[in-house]
Amino acid sequence: MRPTILCLASYHKGHRFLTRCRDEGWHCVLITIESLLQEDWPRDQIDEVFALPTFADRSALVRAISFLHRTRDIQRIAALDDFDVEVAADLREHFRLPGLNASTARRFRDKLAMRQTARDLGIRVPEFVGLFHHARVDDFLRQVPPPWLLKPRSEASAAGIRKLSRAADVWAEIERLGDQQSYFLLEQFIPGDLFHVDSLVHRGRVIFAEVNGYVRPLLDVYQGGGIYATRTVPREQPIVERLRQANERVLTGFGLPWGASHTEFLVGHADGNIYLVETSARVGGANTAEMVEAATGINLWSEWAAIELRGESYQLPPARRDYGGVVLSLARQEWPDSSPFDDPEIVYRLKMKHHIGLVVASSSPERIEQLLQSYSERIGRDYTMVLPPADKVSH
Repeated sequence: MRPTILCLASYHKGHRFLTRCRDEGWHCVLITIESLLQEDWPRDQIDEVFALPTFADRSALVRAISFLHRTRDIQRIAALDDFDVEVAADLREHFRLPGLNASTARRFRDKLAMRQTARDLGIRVPEFVGLFHHARVDDFLRQVPPPWLLKPRSEASAAGIRKLSRAADVWAEIERLGDQQSYFLLEQFIPGDLFHVDSLVHRGRVIFAEVNGYVRPLLDVYQGGGIYATRTVPREQPIVERLRQANERVLTGFGLPWGASHTEFLVGHADGNIYLVETSARVGGANTAEMVEAATGINLWSEWAAIELRGESYQLPPARRDYGGVVLSLARQEWPDSSPFDDPEIVYRLKMKHHIGLVVASSSPERIEQLLQSYSERIGRDYTMVLPPADKVSH
């Protein structure tokens, strides 16, 4: 009987991970949620697919997996989405399987735990406070100059973040949150440039790390709408090595045993210091994997699966040193036509309702910058859906 890997996916993603599991000779079982059953999963590469109404009912999930375990030799559990990381960790604990455990998983999901862990390790983070004791929150507002960011502790990326400039607005938000306020934190806003380091970890050590810089980060897009873009940072720039070192301190210090990670850093405009924004035990979204593969030939999903299943015998394939970029936007057309973009550097086109996205690759970082600037202007003119500001969107 082939060993079984059980993959949890509460979001439609991870095709290359799933297909690599099959290629590695494992029995691949996908457990998703019922609303995603009709998505175009690579069913010819997955041995079995099951669905539950939700992963929130942990008892039902444990019972379902226990039933499968009777006739399938489950040796690994993988979380394909950020929201599944803690679920998978709890399941590993219950079934006594190797991988990220529950206490370590929290460092990669809970933004407050991230900041406390980083501070204990001597890694810079913006000043922050948990929304527990109101006197401490008041002290924070008096001592740390505005603006501030109100962040949900366990959302992914920029979802749910509010930028606030007046103490009265902060207290109004805290009041609105009511009994949910302990699930949020307040953080100093530091003007700076945002970067993301996309990594593979094997035997507790970073074996691959690609440094990328946002042209427009997701928070800016969330707050003001418009176009998201990021690209490979030229590797000779001094900041690249500094960010690689910071990334290694985070991932080794936080205790990621193996897998993939998307970690965000801010380089302050005023002081040039590197601050941890957030880390994760997952592959980055918004076509990050396609961009990294375009630049290096390394597919983060596929190599993560191989690391998961090969263990000690895994070896990273050689990586190219080209450059990649991605531009992405909501589109007012239901199925936007991207064929007017016909440059040979285009290596991937997003196919998603009301979205347009392009991934480009070149040996020249200057060419990537030129393409992203041109495409952003054209997409903004011909495709972009105009959204109300974040503070006008219902929560």
